Amino acid sequence: MTAPPIAPILTPPDQEAATFTDAAQAVDYLAKLYATATTFLRKAFSETASGERPDHRYRAYYPEIRLKTTSFARVDSRLSYGHVAAPGTYSTTITQPELFRNYLNQQIALLIENHGQPVVIGPSETPIPVHFAVSDDSSITVPHEGVMSFPLRDIFDVPDLATTNDDIVNNSAFAHEDGSNPLAPFTAQRIDYSLARLSHYTATRPNYFQNHVLFTNYQFYVEEFEAYARKALADPASGYVAFVGPGNQIIRDPAGVMETPAKLPQMPSYHLIQENGDGVTLVNIGVGPSNAKTATDHIAVLRPHAWLMVGHCAGLRNSQSLGDFVLAHAYLREDHVLDDDLPVWVPIPALAEVQIALEQAVAEVTQLKGFELKSIMRTGTVATIDNRNWELRDQSGPVQRLSQSRAVALDMESATIAANGFRFRVPYGTLLCVSDKPLHGELKLPGMASDFYRTQVSRHLLIGIRAMEALRGMPLERLHSRKLRSFDETAFL
Repeated sequence: MTAPPIAPILTPPDQEAATFTDAAQAVDYLAKLYATATTFLRKAFSETASGERPDHRYRAYYPEIRLKTTSFARVDSRLSYGHVAAPGTYSTTITQPELFRNYLNQQIALLIENHGQPVVIGPSETPIPVHFAVSDDSSITVPHEGVMSFPLRDIFDVPDLATTNDDIVNNSAFAHEDGSNPLAPFTAQRIDYSLARLSHYTATRPNYFQNHVLFTNYQFYVEEFEAYARKALADPASGYVAFVGPGNQIIRDPAGVMETPAKLPQMPSYHLIQENGDGVTLVNIGVGPSNAKTATDHIAVLRPHAWLMVGHCAGLRNSQSLGDFVLAHAYLREDHVLDDDLPVWVPIPALAEVQIALEQAVAEVTQLKGFELKSIMRTGTVATIDNRNWELRDQSGPVQRLSQSRAVALDMESATIAANGFRFRVPYGTLLCVSDKPLHGELKLPGMASDFYRTQVSRHLLIGIRAMEALRGMPLERLHSRKLRSFDETAFL
């Protein structure tokens, strides 16, 4: 029996590689290649979806950055990124270069400066899945398999989970298929996968996310964040220019209307925008380590400058009071959602720059200093578990572990967020507020909760924002500590 002929493959024209010693020009060419490729796929899909099955395939490729160096770089040893560790060929595929323009400009410029070598920009060998190529065009919807008269994958490339993974950031022995070493922590397909998930889970476009991300586990913080945002928009000196909520609603006037969607997404996100992306994003991840992992898995591809957890916790010491703060300097990880990616024996260190910013923010907002600050804030180990009702089981085991670890607070998200920050090389920190003391008979009851929320949420959120503003003023090379980098790292942050 004769095998059917292999369908010819149509690709976009004018996809040539070029060499650059100027980072801005390199990014411009990345943007041109990407626009040409995605425009080609969108046009082909629109024509195919409304017609008969074509007798050929359509394919376009992600652009890539490639660096080849034959000598070891002599760089400032204080810099934890911006250079490769050894001679060789390094590459990474790129998606949505306009979204990542500032990041790419910075990273490519450091490569060229530190190695004295040009970068080569050209098409890669990785096809762009049609789903990702049309994701920014609201007029195009990719139907589910079986809706069209022929299998979509017969004509277009589709997402491939076999090549969408975290092997690079998990420090696996990873090399690209062509033998080159990774230049960045994520491949283009991995980034596109997360950008699509972010839009789904948060109901806001990825381009609205700011460089400083606050995570919380209660809706009360969202209400306070919106109130803060409106005050900031009313102050021309604040630097904030817009506030964005679910459904990509944008207000620029402090009196603007922000509708609550009839159906909130799983992790509603709100963005207080600065023109350069240095504003603050708040994500209400809800309760549980699974949500915390999901959110940080996807936000990590945006390469934020820092993320912090500002939520509620159970105080474990009799000396604590409702409303006290807990600044985490260590984590007892019993959440289990990251065990396969980051073993529990890996320590999650406190980052001095973040710890100082949080402590100073507490002092600024509460007007307490020195020894007086200890009256409302404890620094210690935070335990994170995966069972919200752990108190209803035999307490002897958990209580013994909590005591042995010297834990001062317990929640369900903080260690997950910190551990994923460590894994993804995103500076992290945790400041919690004690909302109950289950070991001492102070449970979350409606009356107590209402009084607590009314008096504490506003200043807790303000502390988180003040800490982010302090970190925003810090040079990136100082904030991105070498504690987050291993001895065999990608050049890109």
